[in-house]
Amino acid sequence: MDNYFKFKPLLKQTIWGGNRIIPFKHLEAEMADVGESWEISGAKGCETTVAGGTLAGLTTNQLVATLKEKLLGRENYMRFGDEFPLLIKFIDAASDLSIQVHPDDVTAKRHGRERGKTEMWYVMDSAHEATMMVGLNRPITPEEYKKMVADGTICEAINIYKVKEGDCFYIPAGRIHSIGAGCFLTEIQQTSDVTYRIYDFKRKDKDGNTRQLHTAEAAEAIDFGVAADYRTHYNAVRNEGVPLVECPFFSTAVYDLSEPMTLDYSELDSFVILIGVKGDGRIAFADGTATTLNAGETLLLPATTGMVTVCGEVKFIETYVA
Repeated sequence: MDNYFKFKPLLKQTIWGGNRIIPFKHLEAEMADVGESWEISGAKGCETTVAGGTLAGLTTNQLVATLKEKLLGRENYMRFGDEFPLLIKFIDAASDLSIQVHPDDVTAKRHGRERGKTEMWYVMDSAHEATMMVGLNRPITPEEYKKMVADGTICEAINIYKVKEGDCFYIPAGRIHSIGAGCFLTEIQQTSDVTYRIYDFKRKDKDGNTRQLHTAEAAEAIDFGVAADYRTHYNAVRNEGVPLVECPFFSTAVYDLSEPMTLDYSELDSFVILIGVKGDGRIAFADGTATTLNAGETLLLPATTGMVTVCGEVKFIETYVA
């Protein structure tokens, strides 16, 4: 079995997309307004395909069906079956995304969707003025929410964060949010593309139409609780794994390496995804094979992985489900 898998990215053009993803990933594609690169996806209708190795050309879920627990891990395969459980993206926002919310699993299933969507963001090298909107800043009722959407004042009830490289935000299902202009980030999420659009700044698409809002569905999904701070705080340390988010859907850590480091996954009953966010690295396996782990590259390591060594000046995100 191959030691690792890389995938052909799915590039998504959006009305808010920018021009950073293609050069970041060193692609030759000529596309404008690329808002997202889906790095690893088992979402139906939007699956990535294996880019090389003995199983090249298989879709993500075909890969799962072929390797089963050897890829996902025993418990994960029992839990998720032949669908890959995480969706990994790079996102480049040249203008503000809509204010939105995602339902939890229960709410999504009530509306005929397979699952909800919990996610997290890790901010990469973004514009100096980049901001995000995350979480309510004061208590409001569902009725007040609907009124504020109707009169265009809903932004007044949402926190605005100025962001920089290294910032992290956990966005559990139900948390209102919006990625602001100038943000360049990595997103890790459940395999789901269900989004309830709350407010879209009254802008129009290329055909002159306003985009559909989901005011009623969002009201059902929003967590109206208020927290003091929605940013994920951690101490950045070089040459060791620093935990970021741990939740039922994924666990993540960031590594910022300037010297070689050996990672031992032999006791982990899960696949591991490594997402290059800055610099250039190399990952070596026990059998002597190796591959690059550079900024813009995403690697999937199967659950059978033991020890690997990462070298180079490289920052990457590690994520798995366990």
